Amino acid sequence: MLNAVREVIVKHVLSALLGAATLLGAAPSVAQTSLTIATVNNGDMIRMQALTNEFTAKNPDITVKWVTLEENVLRQRVTTDIATKGGQFDVLTIGTYEVPIWAKKNWLIPLDNLGPDYDAADLLPKIRDAVSVSGKLYAAPFYGESSMVMYRTDLFQKAGLTMPENPTWDFVIDAAKKLTDKSGGVFGICLRGKAGWGENMAFLTAMSNSFGARWFDEKWQPQFDKPEWKKTLSTYVDLMKAAGPPGASSNGFNENLALFNSGKCGMWIDATVAASFVTNPKDSKVADKVGFALAPNAGLGKNANWLWAWNLAIPAGSKKTAAAEKFIAWATSKDYTKLVASKEGWANVPPGTRTSLYQNPEYLKVAPFARLTLASIDAADPNKPTVQSVPYVGVQYAAIPEFQGIGTSVGQQFSAALAGSSTVDAALAAAQTATEREMKRAGYIK
Repeated sequence: MLNAVREVIVKHVLSALLGAATLLGAAPSVAQTSLTIATVNNGDMIRMQALTNEFTAKNPDITVKWVTLEENVLRQRVTTDIATKGGQFDVLTIGTYEVPIWAKKNWLIPLDNLGPDYDAADLLPKIRDAVSVSGKLYAAPFYGESSMVMYRTDLFQKAGLTMPENPTWDFVIDAAKKLTDKSGGVFGICLRGKAGWGENMAFLTAMSNSFGARWFDEKWQPQFDKPEWKKTLSTYVDLMKAAGPPGASSNGFNENLALFNSGKCGMWIDATVAASFVTNPKDSKVADKVGFALAPNAGLGKNANWLWAWNLAIPAGSKKTAAAEKFIAWATSKDYTKLVASKEGWANVPPGTRTSLYQNPEYLKVAPFARLTLASIDAADPNKPTVQSVPYVGVQYAAIPEFQGIGTSVGQQFSAALAGSSTVDAALAAAQTATEREMKRAGYIK
């Protein structure tokens, strides 16, 4: 009986002690906010995902779920979700094309609360302007880019060639043919062929600008029936047949990056952001044999370089704005740049967004591509992208809502010409017809 009484007393004492501990010291459970972030499967974004625990450690009330997609698929999923107010994502990875269009439709939330240390004034003016409307930031740039020539210095030396800093298309074509050794598995040039307005058409539109072509004249009439586009597409297809890899019509940014890093490309004209990957010994077999030059020109005053940034934005349908802004501020901050530098080295930080990076001696010392990257970004002019006048802004795209569909349709025709399932003339005629039809439907032309 006495033992039973003791047990009851002990239980009551323990219960009282536990209750007191709860009242005095035990922390209540932290309410969790879960962010779903849609992003593209590019190297810098993959690296950001690997560093997410650095963010959640400082923000234990926020968890992060990633949805990582190939570029064309990402665009389709994100556009569908935001247009239908699906609410699937809390943070979107979108480009400079979407930001002003979607902001004007009230599909994006302005980024007014990125914190006192964010320093938006440090963003490169060309990039900041591209993601702002009426002076307000509607997306924060994660990395910015133009395009440039990346080339194998050892192959150039072996062929007795010297790459100019500002090469012409004639030089590039001649060099590509001389560098090609198909029996040895080396191709003179790798260029995008995968259909998509942000894949092959990003490259081909920039190339066409240098040849004097344009998407539309001042009255919004499509221009694919003009000689400038014929010269652009003919030059591209002929060059790739003579000096490009097999299956090029399936190659986008990631596929060509893999080809270049494995030593199969003499030259690659693509995004400046690739420079850190092709010079990284962890990624590239030819890291110590890479040189850089400006994107080519045809002597008409325009180089074949574009202007782009991948940015983080908040859809208007998100109910988690405060947490989303915290994440965006972290991922696009100067401190994030320092974090990547501490883990991966300064050469591998996200480029093309902040003035301070291009004034940082530590970065300039290890990034041989820094000066030409900045020069390429500065040279791109979204307000005057072409030799002749145009009614649109945007370098490798026309910043109108209809362009996404039109650009993809045209990209499919041009990819077919590269694959050999269509001729250049047939592809241009189909592009002209399809674009005219869509521009009439949208009311730009009668």
